[in-house]
Amino acid sequence: MALNLALKPYERIVVNGCMIRNGGRKSTITVETRADIIRETDIIKPDQATTPVRRVYLLIQSALVDVERREQLVKAAQIALAELATVFTPDLRNCVFVAANNVSRGEYFTALRDLRPLLKREDEVFGPRIVAGGETGA
Repeated sequence: MALNLALKPYERIVVNGCMIRNGGRKSTITVETRADIIRETDIIKPDQATTPVRRVYLLIQSALVDVERREQLVKAAQIALAELATVFTPDLRNCVFVAANNVSRGEYFTALRDLRPLLKREDEVFGPRIVAGGETGA
């Protein structure tokens, strides 16, 4: 199944580790084969990984974009996910298990999406933080 990406002017995406920037107009691209893709708005910088879930998010994000280090990053992410599973309530713990399963299957962007409820919970506990795209989470 093809993936249609509607891109804003000058929006960036990473496709199989390659940073791509859209031109000055809104456009849509269609990805017809499997590729590792992440939008700039979903990327966090290393200095933004200041909480346990954000550190795991960064590991998975790095596995998505850094093919050469993927095996090492996936192992580190799985260990960190196992540790996270011990601190959340059962409903949120399921998000950790689903994310870990998606990492094992090589579905890294889906695993990042699985972590969003945990990021929200961290914001509730620790207060708003910088999240993917440089916005503050609440």
